[in-house]
Amino acid sequence: MTKHRIYTMSFASVYPHYVTKAEKKGRTKTEVDEIIRWLTGYSQEELEAHLEKQTTFENFFAEAPQMNPSRNMIKGVVCGIRVEDIEEPTMQEIRYLDKLIDELAKGKAMEKILRRL
Repeated sequence: MTKHRIYTMSFASVYPHYVTKAEKKGRTKTEVDEIIRWLTGYSQEELEAHLEKQTTFENFFAEAPQMNPSRNMIKGVVCGIRVEDIEEPTMQEIRYLDKLIDELAKGKAMEKILRRL
């Protein structure tokens, strides 16, 4: 998938996959939403509005009220690429979210996922 194509995909088209991945491992949609809100600063109502209006990934992150400053603590590999080494800002935000959802699905505690040390 090209970089441009993922930017123009709606966030809502991928969101169910995040939820399914979490639920298959005994986690919940509520936890997925909490992770998204932590990362982006959206309220639950704002998150649901973006899902409803099919906001693109690019706009979803560009319009985020407050990207969490602790997200730079997210380290590791997603799709064979170290998230901390991604130079393109929007792609890095997408991969940060992917990494957080991976951690959730692997059973990591929410306090650790949300970098509340």
